[in-house]
Amino acid sequence: MENFKILEFLYQLKISPIYVNIVGAFISAFVITLVSIPKIIRISHKKGLMDAPNERSSHVFKVPTLGGVALFFGIVVSTSIFATELGSNYAFFLSAITILFFVGLMDDLLVVAPDKKLYAQIISITLIVFGSGIMINSLYGLLGINEIPYWIGVLLTYFVFIILINAYNLIDGIDGLASGIGIVISFAFIFIFYRIFDYSIGILAISVVAVLIGFLKYNLSKSNKIFMGDTGSMVIGFIITFMAIRFLYMAGLPNYKIESAPVILLFIFCIPVIDTLNVFIIRLLIKKHPLHPDKNHLHHQLLKLGLNHIQTSIILVTINIIFIAVGYFLRYLEINKLFLIFILLSTSFVVILRYITHYKNKLTLN
Repeated sequence: MENFKILEFLYQLKISPIYVNIVGAFISAFVITLVSIPKIIRISHKKGLMDAPNERSSHVFKVPTLGGVALFFGIVVSTSIFATELGSNYAFFLSAITILFFVGLMDDLLVVAPDKKLYAQIISITLIVFGSGIMINSLYGLLGINEIPYWIGVLLTYFVFIILINAYNLIDGIDGLASGIGIVISFAFIFIFYRIFDYSIGILAISVVAVLIGFLKYNLSKSNKIFMGDTGSMVIGFIITFMAIRFLYMAGLPNYKIESAPVILLFIFCIPVIDTLNVFIIRLLIKKHPLHPDKNHLHHQLLKLGLNHIQTSIILVTINIIFIAVGYFLRYLEINKLFLIFILLSTSFVVILRYITHYKNKLTLN
Protein backbone atom coordinates (compact mmCIF):
# COMPACT_ATOMS: atom_id res chain seq x y z
CA MET A 1 0.00 0.00 0.00
CA GLU A 2 2.85 2.37 0.88
CA ASN A 3 4.45 1.69 -2.52
CA PHE A 4 1.26 2.79 -4.29
CA LYS A 5 1.21 6.02 -2.25
CA ILE A 6 4.83 6.73 -3.17
CA LEU A 7 4.14 6.08 -6.86
CA GLU A 8 1.04 8.30 -6.73
CA PHE A 9 3.08 11.08 -5.10
CA LEU A 10 5.80 10.80 -7.79
CA TYR A 11 3.23 10.94 -10.58
CA GLN A 12 1.74 14.08 -9.00
CA LEU A 13 5.21 15.64 -9.12
CA LYS A 14 5.49 14.43 -12.74
CA ILE A 15 8.56 12.36 -11.79
CA SER A 16 8.76 8.91 -13.35
CA PRO A 17 9.68 6.08 -10.92
CA ILE A 18 12.21 4.99 -13.56
CA TYR A 19 14.25 8.15 -12.94
CA VAL A 20 14.05 7.60 -9.18
CA ASN A 21 15.43 4.08 -9.67
CA ILE A 22 18.21 5.36 -11.94
CA VAL A 23 19.34 8.05 -9.51
CA GLY A 24 18.84 5.83 -6.46
CA ALA A 25 20.81 2.93 -7.94
CA PHE A 26 23.70 5.15 -8.96
CA ILE A 27 23.95 7.07 -5.69
CA SER A 28 23.59 4.02 -3.43
CA ALA A 29 26.15 1.94 -5.37
CA PHE A 30 28.57 4.88 -5.59
CA VAL A 31 28.32 5.83 -1.90
CA ILE A 32 28.64 2.21 -0.68
CA THR A 33 31.84 1.83 -2.72
CA LEU A 34 33.32 5.13 -1.56
CA VAL A 35 32.55 4.41 2.10
CA SER A 36 33.66 0.75 2.00
CA ILE A 37 37.01 0.98 0.22
CA PRO A 38 38.91 3.10 2.81
CA LYS A 39 37.86 0.62 5.52
CA ILE A 40 38.93 -2.33 3.35
CA ILE A 41 42.30 -0.65 2.73
CA ARG A 42 42.85 -0.10 6.47
CA ILE A 43 41.97 -3.71 7.33
CA SER A 44 44.17 -4.99 4.48
CA HIS A 45 47.18 -3.02 5.76
CA LYS A 46 46.51 -4.05 9.35
CA LYS A 47 46.10 -7.77 8.57
CA GLY A 48 48.75 -7.90 5.83
CA LEU A 49 46.21 -8.81 3.11
CA MET A 50 48.34 -7.38 0.32
CA ASP A 51 49.58 -8.34 -3.14
CA ALA A 52 53.39 -8.53 -3.15
CA PRO A 53 55.02 -7.53 -6.48
CA ASN A 54 56.72 -10.17 -8.65
CA GLU A 55 58.44 -10.26 -12.05
CA ARG A 56 55.12 -9.84 -13.90
CA SER A 57 53.66 -7.15 -11.62
CA SER A 58 53.18 -3.59 -12.79
CA HIS A 59 53.50 -2.25 -9.23
CA VAL A 60 56.57 -2.06 -6.98
CA PHE A 61 54.92 -1.89 -3.54
CA LYS A 62 52.50 -4.16 -1.71
CA VAL A 63 48.91 -3.21 -2.57
CA PRO A 64 45.54 -4.37 -1.11
CA THR A 65 43.59 -6.57 -3.55
CA LEU A 66 40.15 -6.68 -1.94
CA GLY A 67 38.49 -3.85 -3.89
CA GLY A 68 36.09 -6.41 -5.36
CA VAL A 69 34.42 -6.75 -1.94
CA ALA A 70 33.17 -3.15 -2.16
CA LEU A 71 32.15 -3.61 -5.81
CA PHE A 72 30.11 -6.72 -4.98
CA PHE A 73 28.23 -5.17 -2.05
CA GLY A 74 27.57 -1.91 -3.90
CA ILE A 75 26.00 -3.78 -6.82
CA VAL A 76 24.01 -6.23 -4.68
CA VAL A 77 22.52 -3.55 -2.40
CA SER A 78 21.64 -1.09 -5.18
CA THR A 79 20.08 -3.69 -7.49
CA SER A 80 18.18 -5.34 -4.62
CA ILE A 81 16.48 -2.02 -3.87
CA PHE A 82 16.11 -0.41 -7.29
CA ALA A 83 16.16 -3.16 -9.97
CA THR A 84 12.72 -4.32 -8.87
CA GLU A 85 11.72 -5.65 -12.31
CA LEU A 86 14.39 -8.37 -12.30
CA GLY A 87 11.83 -10.54 -10.50
CA SER A 88 12.53 -14.25 -10.05
CA ASN A 89 15.59 -14.05 -12.32
CA TYR A 90 17.32 -11.99 -9.63
CA ALA A 91 17.53 -14.97 -7.25
CA PHE A 92 19.55 -16.98 -9.78
CA PHE A 93 21.65 -13.95 -10.75
CA LEU A 94 22.42 -13.12 -7.11
CA SER A 95 23.32 -16.74 -6.35
CA ALA A 96 25.63 -16.85 -9.37
CA ILE A 97 27.62 -13.73 -8.51
CA THR A 98 27.75 -14.72 -4.81
CA ILE A 99 29.48 -17.99 -5.75
CA LEU A 100 32.02 -16.09 -7.84
CA PHE A 101 32.46 -13.52 -5.07
CA PHE A 102 33.45 -16.13 -2.48
CA VAL A 103 35.74 -18.07 -4.83
CA GLY A 104 37.38 -14.81 -5.96
CA LEU A 105 37.77 -13.74 -2.33
CA MET A 106 39.42 -17.08 -1.48
CA ASP A 107 41.78 -16.61 -4.42
CA ASP A 108 42.72 -13.08 -3.32
CA LEU A 109 43.36 -14.27 0.24
CA LEU A 110 44.75 -17.81 -0.19
CA VAL A 111 45.24 -18.39 -3.96
CA VAL A 112 42.84 -20.86 -5.57
CA ALA A 113 43.83 -23.27 -8.34
CA PRO A 114 42.65 -22.13 -11.83
CA ASP A 115 40.53 -25.27 -12.29
CA LYS A 116 38.55 -24.50 -9.11
CA LYS A 117 37.82 -20.98 -10.39
CA LEU A 118 36.65 -22.53 -13.65
CA TYR A 119 34.32 -24.90 -11.76
CA ALA A 120 32.84 -21.90 -9.90
CA GLN A 121 32.26 -20.12 -13.21
CA ILE A 122 30.55 -23.21 -14.66
CA ILE A 123 28.23 -23.49 -11.63
CA SER A 124 27.34 -19.78 -11.88
CA ILE A 125 26.67 -20.06 -15.61
CA THR A 126 24.47 -23.11 -14.99
CA LEU A 127 22.30 -21.07 -12.61
CA ILE A 128 21.75 -18.45 -15.33
CA VAL A 129 21.21 -20.84 -18.26
CA PHE A 130 18.90 -23.32 -16.54
CA GLY A 131 17.52 -21.05 -13.81
CA SER A 132 16.81 -17.87 -15.76
CA GLY A 133 16.60 -19.48 -19.20
CA ILE A 134 18.82 -16.79 -20.71
CA MET A 135 21.07 -18.29 -23.39
CA ILE A 136 22.26 -17.93 -26.98
CA ASN A 137 19.76 -19.46 -29.40
CA SER A 138 20.72 -17.79 -32.69
CA LEU A 139 23.68 -16.13 -34.41
CA TYR A 140 21.35 -14.11 -36.67
CA GLY A 141 23.10 -15.10 -39.92
CA LEU A 142 26.70 -14.66 -38.75
CA LEU A 143 28.81 -17.01 -40.92
CA GLY A 144 25.51 -18.26 -42.34
CA ILE A 145 24.26 -19.55 -38.97
CA ASN A 146 20.79 -18.60 -37.77
CA GLU A 147 18.77 -20.66 -35.28
CA ILE A 148 20.89 -23.21 -33.42
CA PRO A 149 19.83 -26.43 -31.63
CA TYR A 150 19.12 -26.13 -27.91
CA TRP A 151 22.14 -28.04 -26.59
CA ILE A 152 24.55 -26.35 -29.00
CA GLY A 153 23.13 -23.04 -27.75
CA VAL A 154 23.73 -24.13 -24.16
CA LEU A 155 27.36 -25.09 -24.88
CA LEU A 156 27.94 -21.87 -26.84
CA THR A 157 26.55 -19.85 -23.92
CA TYR A 158 28.98 -21.57 -21.52
CA PHE A 159 31.84 -20.93 -23.95
CA VAL A 160 31.04 -17.22 -24.38
CA PHE A 161 30.62 -16.72 -20.63
CA ILE A 162 33.96 -18.38 -19.81
CA ILE A 163 35.86 -16.57 -22.58
CA LEU A 164 34.52 -13.10 -21.72
CA ILE A 165 34.85 -13.48 -17.93
CA ASN A 166 38.49 -14.48 -18.29
CA ALA A 167 39.16 -11.96 -21.07
CA TYR A 168 38.03 -9.23 -18.68
CA ASN A 169 40.24 -10.71 -15.97
CA LEU A 170 43.25 -10.64 -18.34
CA ILE A 171 43.05 -6.88 -18.91
CA ASP A 172 43.19 -6.23 -15.17
CA GLY A 173 46.94 -5.69 -15.30
CA ILE A 174 47.41 -1.94 -14.84
CA ASP A 175 45.73 0.84 -12.90
CA GLY A 176 42.44 2.04 -14.33
CA LEU A 177 42.19 -0.31 -17.32
CA ALA A 178 39.71 -2.96 -16.15
CA SER A 179 37.52 -0.39 -14.40
CA GLY A 180 37.68 2.02 -17.36
CA ILE A 181 36.74 -0.70 -19.87
CA GLY A 182 34.01 -1.94 -17.51
CA ILE A 183 32.54 1.57 -17.33
CA VAL A 184 32.54 1.96 -21.14
CA ILE A 185 30.94 -1.47 -21.70
CA SER A 186 28.32 -0.81 -19.02
CA PHE A 187 27.47 2.60 -20.51
CA ALA A 188 26.92 0.86 -23.85
CA PHE A 189 24.49 -1.55 -22.16
CA ILE A 190 22.70 1.31 -20.36
CA PHE A 191 22.02 2.82 -23.80
CA ILE A 192 20.98 -0.52 -25.30
CA PHE A 193 18.67 -1.69 -22.52
CA TYR A 194 16.91 1.64 -22.11
CA ARG A 195 16.35 1.75 -25.87
CA ILE A 196 14.67 -1.68 -25.73
CA PHE A 197 12.82 -0.85 -22.46
CA ASP A 198 14.58 -3.52 -20.38
CA TYR A 199 14.89 -1.17 -17.40
CA SER A 200 15.92 -3.76 -14.81
CA ILE A 201 19.12 -4.66 -16.69
CA GLY A 202 19.65 -0.96 -17.36
CA ILE A 203 19.63 -0.40 -13.58
CA LEU A 204 22.14 -3.25 -13.18
CA ALA A 205 24.43 -1.56 -15.74
CA ILE A 206 24.07 1.78 -13.89
CA SER A 207 25.08 0.10 -10.63
CA VAL A 208 28.20 -1.34 -12.31
CA VAL A 209 29.16 2.10 -13.63
CA ALA A 210 28.65 3.65 -10.18
CA VAL A 211 30.80 1.14 -8.28
CA LEU A 212 33.57 1.27 -10.89
CA ILE A 213 33.69 5.08 -10.80
CA GLY A 214 33.92 4.92 -6.99
CA PHE A 215 36.63 2.24 -7.22
CA LEU A 216 38.59 4.21 -9.84
CA LYS A 217 39.20 7.02 -7.36
CA TYR A 218 41.23 4.65 -5.18
CA ASN A 219 42.69 2.46 -7.92
CA LEU A 220 44.39 5.56 -9.41
CA SER A 221 45.44 6.93 -6.01
CA LYS A 222 49.12 6.99 -5.05
CA SER A 223 48.61 6.97 -1.29
CA ASN A 224 45.40 4.89 -0.97
CA LYS A 225 45.73 2.43 -3.86
CA ILE A 226 43.70 -0.77 -4.08
CA PHE A 227 43.19 -3.44 -6.76
CA MET A 228 39.85 -5.10 -7.57
CA GLY A 229 41.51 -8.53 -7.43
CA ASP A 230 39.93 -11.72 -8.73
CA THR A 231 36.91 -10.98 -6.52
CA GLY A 232 36.17 -7.87 -8.55
CA SER A 233 37.27 -8.99 -12.01
CA MET A 234 35.27 -12.24 -11.88
CA VAL A 235 32.11 -10.57 -10.55
CA ILE A 236 32.26 -7.61 -12.96
CA GLY A 237 33.29 -9.88 -15.85
CA PHE A 238 30.34 -12.18 -15.13
CA ILE A 239 27.86 -9.30 -14.89
CA ILE A 240 28.86 -7.62 -18.16
CA THR A 241 28.82 -11.03 -19.89
CA PHE A 242 25.37 -11.71 -18.41
CA MET A 243 24.22 -8.41 -19.93
CA ALA A 244 25.74 -9.41 -23.29
CA ILE A 245 23.93 -12.78 -23.31
CA ARG A 246 20.71 -11.05 -22.23
CA PHE A 247 21.09 -8.63 -25.16
CA LEU A 248 21.61 -11.52 -27.61
CA TYR A 249 18.56 -13.26 -26.17
CA MET A 250 16.39 -10.12 -26.41
CA ALA A 251 17.65 -9.35 -29.95
CA GLY A 252 15.87 -12.42 -31.28
CA LEU A 253 12.45 -11.57 -29.86
CA PRO A 254 9.78 -10.42 -32.37
CA ASN A 255 9.52 -6.91 -30.89
CA TYR A 256 13.23 -6.18 -31.34
CA LYS A 257 14.96 -8.20 -34.10
CA ILE A 258 18.44 -6.66 -33.84
CA GLU A 259 20.08 -8.82 -36.51
CA SER A 260 23.63 -7.50 -36.07
CA ALA A 261 23.61 -8.13 -32.28
CA PRO A 262 26.45 -10.74 -32.16
CA VAL A 263 28.88 -8.46 -33.99
CA ILE A 264 27.76 -5.36 -32.08
CA LEU A 265 28.86 -7.23 -28.95
CA LEU A 266 32.31 -7.78 -30.49
CA PHE A 267 32.60 -4.00 -30.96
CA ILE A 268 31.44 -3.41 -27.37
CA PHE A 269 33.93 -5.95 -25.93
CA CYS A 270 36.68 -5.11 -28.43
CA ILE A 271 39.62 -4.56 -26.04
CA PRO A 272 39.08 -7.73 -23.92
CA VAL A 273 38.41 -9.80 -27.08
CA ILE A 274 41.32 -8.40 -29.13
CA ASP A 275 43.71 -8.66 -26.18
CA THR A 276 42.82 -12.29 -25.47
CA LEU A 277 43.09 -13.36 -29.12
CA ASN A 278 46.35 -11.41 -29.48
CA VAL A 279 48.12 -13.10 -26.54
CA PHE A 280 46.80 -16.57 -27.41
CA ILE A 281 47.97 -16.30 -31.03
CA ILE A 282 51.41 -15.00 -29.98
CA ARG A 283 51.84 -17.81 -27.44
CA LEU A 284 50.90 -20.44 -30.03
CA LEU A 285 53.27 -18.91 -32.62
CA ILE A 286 56.21 -19.03 -30.20
CA LYS A 287 55.12 -22.53 -29.08
CA LYS A 288 54.17 -21.59 -25.53
CA HIS A 289 51.14 -22.90 -23.68
CA PRO A 290 48.21 -20.55 -24.52
CA LEU A 291 47.37 -20.21 -20.80
CA HIS A 292 50.95 -19.46 -19.75
CA PRO A 293 51.19 -15.84 -18.46
CA ASP A 294 53.51 -13.38 -20.21
CA LYS A 295 53.89 -9.70 -21.09
CA ASN A 296 52.36 -9.68 -24.56
CA HIS A 297 49.10 -7.98 -23.60
CA LEU A 298 48.05 -4.77 -25.33
CA HIS A 299 48.77 -2.74 -22.20
CA HIS A 300 52.29 -4.22 -22.00
CA GLN A 301 52.93 -3.09 -25.59
CA LEU A 302 51.90 0.46 -24.74
CA LEU A 303 53.94 0.47 -21.53
CA LYS A 304 57.00 -0.49 -23.61
CA LEU A 305 56.52 2.78 -25.51
CA GLY A 306 57.22 4.66 -22.27
CA LEU A 307 53.63 5.46 -21.39
CA ASN A 308 52.47 5.30 -17.77
CA HIS A 309 49.46 3.38 -16.46
CA ILE A 310 46.97 6.22 -16.77
CA GLN A 311 48.06 7.14 -20.31
CA THR A 312 47.89 3.48 -21.38
CA SER A 313 44.45 3.00 -19.85
CA ILE A 314 43.13 6.20 -21.48
CA ILE A 315 44.37 5.08 -24.91
CA LEU A 316 42.82 1.60 -24.66
CA VAL A 317 39.55 2.93 -23.22
CA THR A 318 39.41 5.49 -26.05
CA ILE A 319 40.00 2.73 -28.63
CA ASN A 320 37.11 0.78 -27.08
CA ILE A 321 34.86 3.85 -27.33
CA ILE A 322 35.84 4.36 -30.99
CA PHE A 323 35.01 0.72 -31.79
CA ILE A 324 31.61 1.05 -30.09
CA ALA A 325 30.88 4.22 -32.07
CA VAL A 326 31.83 2.49 -35.34
CA GLY A 327 29.65 -0.52 -34.46
CA TYR A 328 26.73 1.73 -33.61
CA PHE A 329 26.87 3.81 -36.80
CA LEU A 330 27.30 0.72 -38.99
CA ARG A 331 24.74 -1.41 -37.11
CA TYR A 332 22.38 -1.66 -40.08
CA LEU A 333 25.02 -3.27 -42.31
CA GLU A 334 24.61 -6.94 -43.19
CA ILE A 335 26.03 -8.90 -40.25
CA ASN A 336 28.88 -10.62 -42.13
CA LYS A 337 30.03 -7.34 -43.67
CA LEU A 338 30.03 -5.77 -40.21
CA PHE A 339 32.00 -8.77 -38.89
CA LEU A 340 34.59 -8.30 -41.66
CA ILE A 341 34.95 -4.64 -40.69
CA PHE A 342 35.54 -5.67 -37.07
CA ILE A 343 38.24 -8.16 -38.14
CA LEU A 344 39.97 -5.56 -40.35
CA LEU A 345 39.88 -2.83 -37.69
CA SER A 346 41.06 -5.08 -34.85
CA THR A 347 43.83 -6.66 -36.95
CA SER A 348 45.00 -3.22 -38.11
CA PHE A 349 45.08 -1.97 -34.51
CA VAL A 350 47.20 -4.92 -33.29
CA VAL A 351 49.58 -4.81 -36.28
CA ILE A 352 50.11 -1.04 -36.00
CA LEU A 353 50.70 -1.26 -32.25
CA ARG A 354 53.23 -4.08 -32.61
CA TYR A 355 54.99 -2.25 -35.45
CA ILE A 356 55.30 0.94 -33.37
CA THR A 357 56.58 -1.06 -30.37
CA HIS A 358 59.10 -2.92 -32.53
CA TYR A 359 60.27 0.32 -34.17
CA LYS A 360 60.67 2.01 -30.75
CA ASN A 361 62.69 -0.92 -29.41
CA LYS A 362 64.90 -0.83 -32.51
CA LEU A 363 65.60 2.89 -32.01
CA THR A 364 66.37 2.29 -28.34
CA LEU A 365 68.88 -0.47 -29.16
CA ASN A 366 70.58 1.73 -31.76
